[in-house]
Amino acid sequence: MDTNPFDSEHTHVPMIPRELSWLSFNGRVLQEAADTRNPAIERLRFLGIYSNNMDEFFRVRVADVKRRILLKKYQASPDEDAEQLLQDIQQKVIEQGEQFNQIYKDIQLELRKHSIELIDNSRLTEQQLEWIRSYFRSEVKKHISPIILSNEEQRLARSLEDNTTYLFVEMSGQGKPEYAIVEVPTQELSRFVELPLELNTRKKNGHYRRQLLLLDDILLLCLADLFSGFFEFEQIQGYSLKMTRDAEYNISDTLDQSLLDKMSKGIRQRLKSEPVRLVYDKEMPEAMLKVLRKQLGTSSGDSLIPGGRYRNFKDFIGFPNMGHHSLEFAPLPPLPSPEFEQHATSFDAIRASDILLHYPYQDFGYFTEWIRQASFDPKVSSIKLTMYRVAKNSRVISSLVDAVRNGKKVVVVVELKARFDEENNINWSRRMTEAGIHVVFGLTTLKIHSKLCLITRLERGKAMRYAHIGTGNFNEKTARIYTDMSLFSCHPELTAEVDQVFEFIEYSYRPYQFQHLIVSPTWSRPRLMALIQREIAFATSGRKAEIILKVNNLVDKEIIALLYQASQAGVKIRMIIRGMCSLIPGVPGLSQHIKVVSVLDRFLEHSRVYVFHNGGETEVYISSADWMTRNIDHRVEVGVPIYDLRLKQQILDILHIQLKDNVKGRLLDANQSNSYVKRGNKRNIRSQQATYDYLAALQPDEPARTTD
Repeated sequence: MDTNPFDSEHTHVPMIPRELSWLSFNGRVLQEAADTRNPAIERLRFLGIYSNNMDEFFRVRVADVKRRILLKKYQASPDEDAEQLLQDIQQKVIEQGEQFNQIYKDIQLELRKHSIELIDNSRLTEQQLEWIRSYFRSEVKKHISPIILSNEEQRLARSLEDNTTYLFVEMSGQGKPEYAIVEVPTQELSRFVELPLELNTRKKNGHYRRQLLLLDDILLLCLADLFSGFFEFEQIQGYSLKMTRDAEYNISDTLDQSLLDKMSKGIRQRLKSEPVRLVYDKEMPEAMLKVLRKQLGTSSGDSLIPGGRYRNFKDFIGFPNMGHHSLEFAPLPPLPSPEFEQHATSFDAIRASDILLHYPYQDFGYFTEWIRQASFDPKVSSIKLTMYRVAKNSRVISSLVDAVRNGKKVVVVVELKARFDEENNINWSRRMTEAGIHVVFGLTTLKIHSKLCLITRLERGKAMRYAHIGTGNFNEKTARIYTDMSLFSCHPELTAEVDQVFEFIEYSYRPYQFQHLIVSPTWSRPRLMALIQREIAFATSGRKAEIILKVNNLVDKEIIALLYQASQAGVKIRMIIRGMCSLIPGVPGLSQHIKVVSVLDRFLEHSRVYVFHNGGETEVYISSADWMTRNIDHRVEVGVPIYDLRLKQQILDILHIQLKDNVKGRLLDANQSNSYVKRGNKRNIRSQQATYDYLAALQPDEPARTTD
């Protein structure tokens, strides 16, 4: 076979910078907020999702670019101009910020049609102002302790918390202006304050509007009340700002600290880490902005981004619906699993056949019920589970604690470095250890990202293993909004290899071989490369060759180079990629046989699926791994082949539904234009609804079961 012409060690591989590709993804989220086909409250919540995504982008991606700029003279990549990349990022962020502000105004107008009004402090009656001042004195004032900026040498960046909304306040009069920072206390109070109905304006039909004021505006209205008696001023004004810090942390490798202590310290360090973005109200006067820059110690190279009136729009993810139910997505009750329902126990069901669940279309409760049954089943001897992100009130962990009480051996592999969930995982680790669960922290150099559970049961005098291998976390909350797949199997070869993965995590120095599972870090890259190269061999010999890939992100340079080679050999490649895609599709002579679509809708597409035509003997895998270097080489990830022909066909059918989505599907291209898939004269296919309908059609003629 020919060698790869895009040898990533020596040859330039055409790629879109992953940071710009990520911004293109968040642009698709912004499209959902702009899409008038979505209910108005959901559109507002998409703005919250966009804002939350952008916070993480700066904490992680932009922070990394800034580090690359600082270190470029030591480890510069010949393919990268990090300074230019940062400029491109800033320009795109500002463009999207302008779109964001316009979409917010449009949604406000739409909500007014439904008697819900987000008002600011410029349109208040005297009675409303009186109520607001009373509310401030009784409910808000007690939560506020301003930071007074009297010392010109003070570095304010050390005092501000990450992703918290503040007001920068100027008090001016005869003498030198005084400055202060006021935190908006959203941890203690709701961001959205509804004015009493009797103070609101009536519509022509006699009904009241539901009027809401942001807590930010209440503070702005009452700044004089807050500072009077302590400072003399003739004028007082305030403008919002928010700082975002580098999310990376520096953990020392000293041997006298436990890993838990190290991680706790790392989280504390994050709170004091370097700022990577300051977003401020673009109406802030230049003189105030100059003072703010000096106090923060920022330079012209820092990410100072003007924005709209309000910061921390992520709170809008939880914006309440006070109007008609049509302002939200209609509920899709989770469908029952016929395989689980027709058996007395979960173990009977899995022993009868492999079972595949599709979340959130089907109920995550089948997994929690399996663990609950295992916790007291006298035949169960042990339970092993990997924990990456779990709910704050996890029924899964509660059942594991019950299992220990019932004499089962329980091992939980906890990933302490699950970004932004470290503190939650540390707390769970301590609680589980206290309960008698054997907690394993895995490998300090690798994240444990696999989604595994292995239960051993004594049946007829022999140990029988039952395994779960999935694409998503064991999290009751996210299973309602993330699309994921879970395979339940007692296939002896598969379950034996799952057991080997748990052994590898604890005893990584031992030799292991995996014939069925695709396991990162050591075994994944050569296996994936071989699967792609096999399709290339079929294509070069004149046979049909095809790859279907569904992942969240595709950015690995070596894999992308090989996919370009596959396209040039004639392999038909279709991809469904939610987030970053550094591969450039549809380029003649390079990637003309590659088509990439992205689906964004009410649920977050999260499942990872790999399909290889294999000369007609199609192979299908589901996996926890995206095609990123970190997932392939630096994490413990597991992909599993689907051997049951019925389940394999289900996955293929659902993938083809998504590839045909002409309502929420976007074509990814070199220009990152995010153009919607053209419908033409075809019927509308909205893949998430169509997937639900497809799975519903597989059910017996019984009503769908709802859950609490």
